[in-house]
Amino acid sequence: MLKQSVVLPAFHPERKLVSDHLDSIKSIGFPAIEIWGRDAGYEEVFEAARSKGLEIVSMVGHEHESPTQGSHAEGFSRKANHDRLEHELKESIDIAVKWGIPGLIVLSGHRNFDESDYQGLVTCAEGLKRIVPYAEERGVNLNMELLNTTVDHPNYLCDSTDWAIALCEMVNSKRCRILYDIYHMQIMEGNLCNSIRRASKWIGHYHTAGNPGRHELDDGQELNYAGICKTINSTGYDLFVGHEFFPKGDPVKGLREAYEICNV
Repeated sequence: MLKQSVVLPAFHPERKLVSDHLDSIKSIGFPAIEIWGRDAGYEEVFEAARSKGLEIVSMVGHEHESPTQGSHAEGFSRKANHDRLEHELKESIDIAVKWGIPGLIVLSGHRNFDESDYQGLVTCAEGLKRIVPYAEERGVNLNMELLNTTVDHPNYLCDSTDWAIALCEMVNSKRCRILYDIYHMQIMEGNLCNSIRRASKWIGHYHTAGNPGRHELDDGQELNYAGICKTINSTGYDLFVGHEFFPKGDPVKGLREAYEICNV
């Protein structure tokens, strides 16, 4: 049976307190939550989750914003970032150990258009090789996130399954993994079940959302999540599938439906 988690910022009606989110999540049957990053007050959220018996299973491990290019722009694709990323990820790995978080999200950042994607791959691998020994020592996965460049994240480098697999093979560490975002890869590639099987050796986390729109996993979108989750189960995957959709309707209803669909 797949283990499922809820990405808290995606489930965030402004009128509700964190404690209300956690009560709803727990009542549905979810065993775990995720956050996006170390924003102010994250430890209070972790403490509240723990008090209700919920695990914390993922967060972004480093800063990735650019004042000129926006979110997800700054990552391992630029050598100038490597010193900072190593420092930030060591801090985040220690936080992950403290709270029992199995994996941290890492980001490639944007392409450098004066070099090939292969050169960007080599640069990312060089940066990750600096930090994976510490991740290995502390037992924390670094999950490189796959994102689409068609709708949501123009110029992001890690936008194909094969590129992500090549990165993991180049870094050659059991702690360098892939965050396989099903919504993003439906937009970029389709053929999801075959891609999941091919990449399964390297996958350390999954995210879901309906396509188009990144909303609920209902019958108004095109992905067959029951079939996809059966494929994930068939690979022997034993970590978490995190729901990262933005509800159009009642968020509790949407999460309950997602839980039932993916409870295979």
